[in-house]
Amino acid sequence: MAGMSLSTGLISGMDTGSLITQLMQVEANPQTLLKTKLTATQADAAAYRAVNTRFDALRSAAEAVTKAANWSPTRATSSSSAVTATAGSSALPGSLTFNVVQLATAHAEVSGELSMTTPPTPTAPSSPAGVVFGSTITVTDTDGANPRTIDVGGSGSLADAISAINTNTALGLTATAVQVEDGIYRLQVSATSTGEAKGFRLTTDTGVAFSTLTTGQDAELKVGTTGTFSVRSGSNTFTGLLPDTTVTVGEGTTGAVTIKVASDPDAVTSKVSSLISAANGVLSTVTSYTAASSPTATLKGDSTLRGLAGQILNAVSSAVGGNGSAAVAGLQLNKDGTIAFDAAAFTAKLKTNPALVQGIFAGTPAGVDADGVAVPAVTGIGGLLQAIGKDASDTTTGSLTLLAKSEDSQAKDIQARIADWDLRLALRKETLTRQFTAMETALGTLQNQSSWLSAQLSSLPSWSQSAKS
Repeated sequence: MAGMSLSTGLISGMDTGSLITQLMQVEANPQTLLKTKLTATQADAAAYRAVNTRFDALRSAAEAVTKAANWSPTRATSSSSAVTATAGSSALPGSLTFNVVQLATAHAEVSGELSMTTPPTPTAPSSPAGVVFGSTITVTDTDGANPRTIDVGGSGSLADAISAINTNTALGLTATAVQVEDGIYRLQVSATSTGEAKGFRLTTDTGVAFSTLTTGQDAELKVGTTGTFSVRSGSNTFTGLLPDTTVTVGEGTTGAVTIKVASDPDAVTSKVSSLISAANGVLSTVTSYTAASSPTATLKGDSTLRGLAGQILNAVSSAVGGNGSAAVAGLQLNKDGTIAFDAAAFTAKLKTNPALVQGIFAGTPAGVDADGVAVPAVTGIGGLLQAIGKDASDTTTGSLTLLAKSEDSQAKDIQARIADWDLRLALRKETLTRQFTAMETALGTLQNQSSWLSAQLSSLPSWSQSAKS
């Protein structure tokens, strides 16, 4: 009887299809409630993950503030647009003046003219595959030392030679065919890296001759203006001219170039500003998901989120107070529960008293004061916020991570129960369909019996009329 359908009772006259549908809607109420609960559970899991992302951003921003190297940043500048300078985390203030004597170039060799075996035709057009080259190529240093052999393979054509060179990446060479005229080529081979040490020579088993197209050379700088000295590099990038500073020279460099490395307080301000923005982002997100007055708040009144938001505000408020507090470095709490950051005030204080500002945000290590008394380590705002962010967002033990996983587990259980109800309801519908079908069949039988009985009764003789005659 699987798949049976009943729309209208032919005997009873009832709309049995609609009746079954209505009965099934009542039967499905528990499943409907489960589906509603599943939607809410999945929304809770998504909300926890959204907040968790904010806390992870807070952790990352706070970690940057706690690193000591980030409190002494430097920035490198160049007097020439053709020269760039980049200062690393351990770069020190200083300057350097130099002239660019020459730029680094890559060595290149080019063969003599190589012709196709047969002149090109419309049906056999010009191609390196039609040029006989040889079976081996020998690569040596410019002085002939360190020979390396390349097997051309294939038919030994120019196309095969190019492929063999380009696929042998360990050689540090790249090859291409230069068409001089229709059917005539030269093979150009270039070093993939610049510098004198990357120079090479080429010979072949067929005696194809090569000449130098470009001589590989190092970049050279002449440092100073009076007592000068030279510095060379295999590339156009120089490291070590100044501590942890990289200098790259390019085309168009003329005259003396001055590189300066100076402290960069704006970089510190930017990192602290990012931390406060991350903290405000967390507070705003928590409010949007938990606000009791919001009809769309998914996690309305969630105590865990409100507790985490309170920890952030406490971490900041504990450092805002009297002299030497975060207030002197531009940090304040707003009445609406957000954090205000005055970048100009922070930068000004950083310039006049960097140790104080660093201590407020990055903390201070344990030590001994002038009287020889041990001073315990103090955790700064950055360290406090980093710990809060990690406790919430850690991928294995974070409170928000665990809450999201718990909601996922609950959603999986609900989905299984919904699937069970699908089977249960299918069986119930089949049962109802069978029952109504049986009812219609029974009514049909009774109707047939009634018709038969009526026919029998109508066929009986009328005894009353017979008696009168």
